Amino acid sequence: MELDAREHIDIELRNLEEKLLKLGRLAVDALSRSVVALKEQDVLKAREVIEGDAILDELAEDIDMSCLKFMARFQPLGQDLRIVSAIMHMAVDLERIGDYGTSIAKRAIKLSDRPHIKPLLDIPRMEADIRKMVNLALEALMEKDIKKAEEVCRLDDEVDDLDRQIFHELLLIMMERPRVIEQATELLLISRTLERAGDHATNLAERVIYLVTGKKVSASQIRRPKEDKD
Repeated sequence: MELDAREHIDIELRNLEEKLLKLGRLAVDALSRSVVALKEQDVLKAREVIEGDAILDELAEDIDMSCLKFMARFQPLGQDLRIVSAIMHMAVDLERIGDYGTSIAKRAIKLSDRPHIKPLLDIPRMEADIRKMVNLALEALMEKDIKKAEEVCRLDDEVDDLDRQIFHELLLIMMERPRVIEQATELLLISRTLERAGDHATNLAERVIYLVTGKKVSASQIRRPKEDKD
């Protein structure tokens, strides 16, 4: 029995969503393994992250081309157009998160030949929050769940708080121990890289909210009230 146009569209959209989920898994895996490599000073693991970046890039390009072919074939409107547009934009954000994993892996290699200047506690916490944010955003996409998307935006506050905490702690270390300034600077850059990864995770959530509601909402409109941050 031949499938009608609606069934063809639904099948292709599911295929695109599955590819995006795979890209998401690769991106958070790269970020997670790069932070483990940093903490454990594991050069081999860091190099594996760097080498795996090509696979992530290829999948992101495949998603982009598949979305373009979908639009050319079906000329989608309304909800279908919003879905494929969201997938295209989310793929860009996920690819960027994967790139940040590569960046951290390279810095992990630079720091691997010297003892840590401080226990690495907050950087792994940042990574864990970002992993949760990305997974929540992808669940929100599959389930068309605005509440989960909004939770992603609120979690970004925790990432920002940890970034500020790391900055102040490392600044104090640099003032007290000038000989570790180079290492402290690398850790600062890693923290800032993770903070940017969190911003891309909120982009994912914003795309889902637009997809479901048709309204553009920024993460700043959803974050926890200012008084709760004090």
